[in-house]
Parts: sequence; structure tokens; C-alpha cells
Amino acid sequence: MTDKEVIVQLYRDENTAMVEKNLNRLNDILDPSMNLTHMTGYVQPKLEWIDQIQNEEMQYLSSKEDNIKDIEIDGSKASLVGQNRVQAKIWGSGVNTWPLQMKMYYEKKNGKWIIVKQVASTY
Repeated sequence: MTDKEVIVQLYRDENTAMVEKNLNRLNDILDPSMNLTHMTGYVQPKLEWIDQIQNEEMQYLSSKEDNIKDIEIDGSKASLVGQNRVQAKIWGSGVNTWPLQMKMYYEKKNGKWIIVKQVASTY
């Protein structure tokens, strides 16, 4: 696969793993220092996010891809913007569906692309 295909697939894999609660897959594709900036502005470390998925404080029920755009690759760094309609229960809220836009940042480490940062917003 090309670098472009790999980073797109990692984005899709993350969305699938969130819904399936596949914590092993999330751990594999997220850098140990990865953080996720939520729409609220809260910057959440990887392990806390995975723990909240496991404990169902964050329940991702479905994720339907609308668009992937703005793919940029520059040597060992890359980014893209993914837009998915995500149905979830977050921190005790009822079930909502969000038009979730994720700015994804990647780095190629030891020959392997990995997600290093994510910033959530809506579209």
C-alpha cells in the first residue's frame, strides 16, 4: 500500500476499533504519547481515552464515513481530515449523532505509520 492508502486505512481502522471496542487495535495504531483534543477543548491522553472506551464512559455505537480530505504527506509526517457521522454516548449523555470532523496527525516511526495526535470538531 502507498503511504496515502496506509494513513487513510489507519483512520478507518480507528473508527472501526472505537465502535467495536477493539482496545488492542487502538493501542497498536496510536502512539504512546497520542492525545485527542475533544470539541470541548479537553486534551485527553491516549491511555485515559482507551480506559474510558473500555469502561463505557465513552460508548461509540456507530461511525459512518462521509469524507476524507486534505491529505498531506511530507516525509515522515502526514495529516488528513476525516468526516464521519458518529453515534455515541459520551460521559453520561444520551445517545447523540455528531457530524464529527477529525484532524488526524501521523508520523512514520521505524518504517510504520502511527497516529500521534487528533483534534475533534464538527462539520
